Amino acid sequence: MEFELYPAIDVREGHMVRLHQGDYGRETRYEEPPLQMAMRHARLGARWLHLVDLDAARHGGYTLQPLLRVLARTTWLRVQTGGGVRSEEDVDEILQAGADRVVIGSLAVRDPERVLGWVARFGPERITIALDARQDDNGDWQLPVSGWTERSAARLETLVRRFADGGVRHLLCTDISRDGTLGGPNLDLYRLIVGLAPELHVQASGGIRDVADILAARAAGCSGAVLGKALIEQRFALDDAIERVGRC
Repeated sequence: MEFELYPAIDVREGHMVRLHQGDYGRETRYEEPPLQMAMRHARLGARWLHLVDLDAARHGGYTLQPLLRVLARTTWLRVQTGGGVRSEEDVDEILQAGADRVVIGSLAVRDPERVLGWVARFGPERITIALDARQDDNGDWQLPVSGWTERSAARLETLVRRFADGGVRHLLCTDISRDGTLGGPNLDLYRLIVGLAPELHVQASGGIRDVADILAARAAGCSGAVLGKALIEQRFALDDAIERVGRC
């Protein structure tokens, strides 16, 4: 199984930003425009881009179709993208705009059977399920929704197995407590998921600081890693990471 790197660009109000632990009130805004950053990643050898519409994640109504169209015309990047996906029509529109995979988060938690119907229609290579998890005081994994602003009653373990049984191939999981912190990925979380559903292609997200963290996620059984704050702030070089992961 080939390991993929997914440089991440989170967009809010047209700007590239990073949130700390999913808190919209703790935002770091970067001057470089999202398109310019994406093109830089492409020049350094990226094959994929992870693009998030943070406004849509909170309020619904995906808005980054124009950026997708430009990326499709000007780069060879494959894009997985989401935020505010609420309907089958949303999925179709985003794919038509140039996305390779649509990331579905909140609705996958609220209505997994509906989302599994979309996987059946569009195919398992066109959908990425995103489960954003926060561990409570009892050690249970909660799955907040709506840009991590609302709680849900869904259980991580139950949904992982249900999606695997339903034909999902790509699952992205973020430990919210690690997101934007540069605290390292939660390897125990990924080992748990891989143990529950080894057939899934699991993407690690949240806390990755350097190439050593990427290699650790791979050793934990992940098939890819989403690279956020550390990459944006150039704490490691993308081309070096691509080369080192490719050698393993």
